[in-house]
Amino acid sequence: MNVFVIGANGQIGHQLVEKLHKEGKHQVTAMVRKEEQLEDFKSKGYNAVLGDLEGSVADLQKAIDGMDAIVFAAGSGGSTGADKTLLIDLDGAAKSIEAAQANGNIKHFVMLSALKAEDRSAWPDSMKPYYVAKHHADRLLEQSGLTYTIVRPGALTDDAGTGKVNTNFEGSGEIPREDVASFLVHVLHNHSNAQNKAIDLIKGDTPIEETL
Repeated sequence: MNVFVIGANGQIGHQLVEKLHKEGKHQVTAMVRKEEQLEDFKSKGYNAVLGDLEGSVADLQKAIDGMDAIVFAAGSGGSTGADKTLLIDLDGAAKSIEAAQANGNIKHFVMLSALKAEDRSAWPDSMKPYYVAKHHADRLLEQSGLTYTIVRPGALTDDAGTGKVNTNFEGSGEIPREDVASFLVHVLHNHSNAQNKAIDLIKGDTPIEETL
């Protein structure tokens, strides 16, 4: 498949592009926001394009022309305010979904969300705008008519990946970003077993390739 990664300069997005490129099973294109990021990706041999989630749906539709799958891994980051969370994590996701709908050829839309995004009662006060954005972005995708997978990881860490996860649990937990990226690769490989599902994800004892 031709896979388009939105938010490719983020920590998980970057690792996802790297893993897909190294593996070689799919053609991957990274969408980045800045010219220096574009040059950095191209210098490593990656396909990359400039794109702006605060731009138009029409521009996003042009960017995803020829793509088969989209992974939305973008986020405004922890150093920005609620306004950027609204513009990137929510409206950026909404525009990406609208672009995929208008494209008509997207076989799989994978959304990187957050654990408990569907449960308003579980949202910490300190991160409510973030969870509001994730909650409604997920719902828009579920109602879009697109074939989708929503991946909801627990608290993200920079620990080395273990290649093992837990997708069947109660409560909360954490997970290395590297394992989230590896799981996203696995979702793309196992499209038919992951379609139209929301999957919770923390570190665990099950090899990623044995999930789904």
